Amino acid sequence: MLVPNPMLSAKIRVPPWPQRCHRYARRVPLDRLTAQDVTFLHLERPHQPMHIGSLLLFDEGPFFSEGRFRLDEVRTAIANRLHLAPRLRRHLLGVPLHQGRPVWVDDEHFDIAYHVRLTALPRPGTHDQLCALMGRLQMQPLNRERPLWELWFVEGVADKRIAVVQKTHQALVDDGTPMDVVNLLLDLDQEPSEVEAPFWDPEPAPTGAELLTRSVVERMTVPGEIIHGMRSALETPRQLVEQSVSAARSLVDFGRKAPGLPWNQPLSNRRRYDLVKVDLERVRRIKDQAGTTVNDVILAAVTNAMRDLLMAREQPVDGLTLRALVPLSVEDPTERMALGSAIIIEIAELPVGEPDPAEQLQQVSADLARLADDKRAVGAETLLELSQYAPPTMLAMAARLIAHQRPANVTVVNVPGPNEPRYCMGSRLLEAWPWVGPTDTTGPVVAVVSYDDVLWFGLTADRDLVPDLPYLAERLAAAIDTLEQSEGSAP
Repeated sequence: MLVPNPMLSAKIRVPPWPQRCHRYARRVPLDRLTAQDVTFLHLERPHQPMHIGSLLLFDEGPFFSEGRFRLDEVRTAIANRLHLAPRLRRHLLGVPLHQGRPVWVDDEHFDIAYHVRLTALPRPGTHDQLCALMGRLQMQPLNRERPLWELWFVEGVADKRIAVVQKTHQALVDDGTPMDVVNLLLDLDQEPSEVEAPFWDPEPAPTGAELLTRSVVERMTVPGEIIHGMRSALETPRQLVEQSVSAARSLVDFGRKAPGLPWNQPLSNRRRYDLVKVDLERVRRIKDQAGTTVNDVILAAVTNAMRDLLMAREQPVDGLTLRALVPLSVEDPTERMALGSAIIIEIAELPVGEPDPAEQLQQVSADLARLADDKRAVGAETLLELSQYAPPTMLAMAARLIAHQRPANVTVVNVPGPNEPRYCMGSRLLEAWPWVGPTDTTGPVVAVVSYDDVLWFGLTADRDLVPDLPYLAERLAAAIDTLEQSEGSAP
């Protein structure tokens, strides 16, 4: 949780206003959370952690020496690279009286052993055991009094593998840098690169009085920026009108409720996790034959699998169209292999009422093309920029309203990753499964990461609401087979 807000003492002496402005203007700007980051914090609940993660698998050999896991060496290797991503050694600090968004401050008691841990599966470490462990670890919220990330190394996985469970809060990864904990863990070459870590001297955190004063000064400068932005916008009225229309369309899209399904309910505190592996070349052949995109094929496969799942549950599907929340990454895929938050968000329609998989693909492709033409994603981006000026209380209220909406039946996240292999401690990364947790009422999540010419699907859902998630994973793999064999997939 955030650090409690201290009350200001009435005895604090405050210098005159011009002197204060001059003094704090010369200081280095605070590493303040963005409005989107704060929204993630407000949405977080004990049953709804707002971190993302991954499940990585390596050969276990290089991680062992004389029969023991090289935990100290792993911790040292990661600690030596933390200066490349400063937020990995920072924790949250709230502003007194809620007069500004929280800031990141250096953790003077940072302990690498807290963040890099070792656990083990009981032999034989099967697929089901690994998925169950993944669900349990990912359901534990990150401690906000410490830097918001964890790495769990897992011994005892079948086929002599080592698993790494990664957890990173969404508020942490939105810092605009190409580095995160996954990048620090992985090397481009099999021979681990030696990094000389500079001496780290943590900056002392500002006092409550100083933090409040600096926040007030910053907020007093915002109106000038708003006036400047309005003046620039008035010089190009056509762009202003287009952005307003796009923002309005985004609001309409997100405000419209999706069809009610049994899994669009408040979540419990238990998760189920399952995996699907698909060769990327197969998906490329499908998209080339149909004249679509890789993302279109993924959404069409989800559409087909959802139709099978509903029919297996004896739910009516005729004429049914589901709504999918589709956050699309706009990062450079050569720079990141993590689910960053430089994204645009769309609401896609999944025609589960259409029985022909090839026609499903064409309808999905046409819908995504329509969304791009309407620039609705740009509208959502505009809303995020405007929210930077929202008072923290208003932002909290908006986050709570979002949590009680039902804008989608399922979430599909597709993030491109590197095709070249990656290594850790000299061991090649063999499998890279993503984790994105569901939120209240929005249904299961299908997260996809491409790596080494393979699409790695990580499916996450509430254990009580979607106990048949393994069946959905089975039908998702079958949907790729069906699309590949369909003669009618060509436009």
